[in-house]
Amino acid sequence: MEKFVVSARKYRPITFDAVVGQSHITTTLQNAIRTNHLAQAFLFCGPRGVGKTTCARILAKTINCQNLGEDISPCNECESCKSFNNNASFNIHELDAASNNSVEDIRNLTDQVRFPPQYGKYKVYIIDEVHMLSQAAFNAFLKTLEEPPSYAIFILATTEKYKILPTILSRCQIFDFNRIHIKDMADHLANVANKESIKADYQALELIAQKADGGLRDALSMFDLNVTFAAGNELTYQSVLDNLHILDYDYYFRMTDFLYGGDIAGALLLYNDVLEKGFDGHQFVVGLNEHFRNLMVSKDQQTVKLLQVAESTQRRYLEQSGKLPLGYILSSLSVGSHLDINYKSAKNQRLYVEIGLMKLSQIQQVLNLSELSGSTSDEKKNSNVTLVPIPPQSGVQNPVNQPVSVTPTVTQIPPAVPVTSTQVKSNPPVVSTPRPNFTPSKFKSTDVDLSLPSVGAQTNQVNEPAINNFGTNKSFTLEHLKKELHLFADLRNNATIEVMLKRDFDLVDGHILKLRLDNQVQMDLLTQMKQDLAVYLRQQLQNSSIQIASEIVENQQERRPYTAQEKFEFLANKNPALWDLKEKLGMDLVF
Repeated sequence: MEKFVVSARKYRPITFDAVVGQSHITTTLQNAIRTNHLAQAFLFCGPRGVGKTTCARILAKTINCQNLGEDISPCNECESCKSFNNNASFNIHELDAASNNSVEDIRNLTDQVRFPPQYGKYKVYIIDEVHMLSQAAFNAFLKTLEEPPSYAIFILATTEKYKILPTILSRCQIFDFNRIHIKDMADHLANVANKESIKADYQALELIAQKADGGLRDALSMFDLNVTFAAGNELTYQSVLDNLHILDYDYYFRMTDFLYGGDIAGALLLYNDVLEKGFDGHQFVVGLNEHFRNLMVSKDQQTVKLLQVAESTQRRYLEQSGKLPLGYILSSLSVGSHLDINYKSAKNQRLYVEIGLMKLSQIQQVLNLSELSGSTSDEKKNSNVTLVPIPPQSGVQNPVNQPVSVTPTVTQIPPAVPVTSTQVKSNPPVVSTPRPNFTPSKFKSTDVDLSLPSVGAQTNQVNEPAINNFGTNKSFTLEHLKKELHLFADLRNNATIEVMLKRDFDLVDGHILKLRLDNQVQMDLLTQMKQDLAVYLRQQLQNSSIQIASEIVENQQERRPYTAQEKFEFLANKNPALWDLKEKLGMDLVF
């Protein structure tokens, strides 16, 4: 019985042209060999199963080939190529850094570097999983990696480049390997199936390639598994679905049709079918979100290339996305993302997903209602709006003395009237404007300056109308002023305001109220309510000349004696006889 060899080893590329999906790497290496611009160290990094070690072996074999062709491919006939094909080449050394990661292993490697090759041009050292080396091993490797002999070439391979020291990275030419596209892997699997005389459905091969997530080695392993599962020379789409336990795209297309049509019963029954087949509810939610993402990507021709699906499935996405509005897709993505985030914390996870499906089935109805209500409200606005022109008033000699015309929404305020200084001295005009009744219980800070000039002040122009209609400034007593201050503080119902106003104050020149404050916080608070307080006092005391001033008075308290010595000295300073008593009796104080 012939020994079975897995496809990942049996069909491993032996030339650069056979490498799948890494043309940017193979072209660069071929040009470096052709122009003799080989670096002393290479770093191949990328996901698993994309050809890092394979390209390292092909490079080692090619540069030692004695009869290199024009297309930079080894001849497979010279002594070097034959020994390489038989795994007996002394010029190629492979080291697994996962199990040989100590300083001693690197020292043994550097000792071997000193010996030149017996035949061929180069000795190639391939170190796989180089990120597993310890920091001490990396440091021991630095000097040899930077200045190796002319015949030594190092090829490092890793899946985790970020774990490698920057000093190692700076000494290497770095090649980043890409994930292999689904189409490239499916074509390669079709080629393998053809060589193995296996009749394979191309959709099944695309499904295997998608499940491999960019790794060709994983795709070949799953290909062998499915061929064994099929127990024959035919590989069908359904057999791959059953073997790999993959939720078919058809479920998501059908679920989307149910949700968009508002068919809650159909959506719940289809979800039940998914659970009965053994699929996890969270896996279904993640797949549904991915499905809506693909639908959103399919809405624009420029983003269709972002679809990582087979061509037949891509056509179905384009067809279904043409039926769905973008608003529905975005709303579905929002609901689906919340399902994904909160699924693990839900007590009844099945019920939680079913509630989410019910929400998804009602999205389109909500969007339709919002559009309908929006159009109805616009019609109402257009039908109810009427423009009523207001005729201009004619024959008005003095607009200040005329009554103000008032509309339901706008109150016209007459402009200020300039007057001369003589008029102010003799009989300053008083401009009265309609205003609401003043209610002392409701005060609000305002940015409008409500301060009034004192009576007798001479100005050349009245900048704003007066806010009171008092005929004279009545006199008031300190008790009356103190009472109004306390009442204002009680109305504000603020402890800080009560401390500020319910304390001693000064009355300068009979109309300037000078408050004493403790700190800047009280000063800022007084600034905010200063206008309200001035208006309140002027109205309650019927005196428009009242002004408010303030100053911060630091409270300097005398330090009281604390220790026993300080207490004795404090008492002795008040009664010097204590010092005499202490001296006569010869007492020492114990402090």
